[in-house]
Amino acid sequence: MEKSILEQYLDILEENKKPQFLDKYLQVPSLLRLKNIGYFCGMDYASKQIYSFNEYISRYDHSLTVALLTWYYTKNEKQALAGLFHDIATPCFSHVIDYMNKDYENQESTEEYTEKILKEDTYLNQCLKQDNILLEDITNFKKYTIVDNDRPKLCADRLDGVILTALFWTKTIDINDVEKIINDTKIFINEERNKEIGFNSIKIASMVLEASKTIDIFCHSKEDNYMMELLASITREAIQNKYITYDDLYILNEKQLIDILKNCNNKEITKKLTKFMNIKKEDIPEINLSNIKIRALNPLVNGERLIY
Repeated sequence: MEKSILEQYLDILEENKKPQFLDKYLQVPSLLRLKNIGYFCGMDYASKQIYSFNEYISRYDHSLTVALLTWYYTKNEKQALAGLFHDIATPCFSHVIDYMNKDYENQESTEEYTEKILKEDTYLNQCLKQDNILLEDITNFKKYTIVDNDRPKLCADRLDGVILTALFWTKTIDINDVEKIINDTKIFINEERNKEIGFNSIKIASMVLEASKTIDIFCHSKEDNYMMELLASITREAIQNKYITYDDLYILNEKQLIDILKNCNNKEITKKLTKFMNIKKEDIPEINLSNIKIRALNPLVNGERLIY
């Protein structure tokens, strides 16, 4: 049977074999919840006339690919685990909840839950104790510049985000391009004397930049932002009417939450949910796009910051 696109991407990342120490961490309960948290912010349930994804991919998949990318560049267990758990606090519908919280620009309003979720995961803490790794070694993923880095710098999370989005949503690259991208990257020391992922060639850097710019166009479209706002509104009303709690967004998965919304017997929520799942492109109204997150990217090429 032909492999999925995601499986082919994993094959590229696992070319030198997946590190065995990761295996037990892939069974951590709080991480497994992310298998049913879609990477595209709940839009897997949206109108197929607005979104057409190549395959379903989850926040679990993204967590794994970030961990494997981090391992590829660092061969460091703590950094790879920080990459694996960097999205552990992702709620149902992901960045839709940032919209609900009015955090349009940074989209980081949910990250405060990271330490709490990891602290309360008994199995995870048993694994860390066995490996003599402290919880704080993996909770503060922002201290590892290969895992996470301020824009416009490149990091494993950002590079993987471009790859996944361009492969599965905007469809501006294919799996052969992904192999070229990974093979062209290496670690450089940037102008701040920190380690940073960069490119060997301007050709490949330009491919990634073009893919990133197209993603920006999709994410700044009236269609995407209307749908994000609509799902945020549905979720807000479900919380206000006590069909769910805010904490449920971090406990339930998206399938469970959608079932609750479908069966809540609230006419307003049902009407909005029906619109969310069936609206046609021509029925999307004009909306204000001034506060949307800008995904600036300015990577290193041969150790020098690319100017564009």
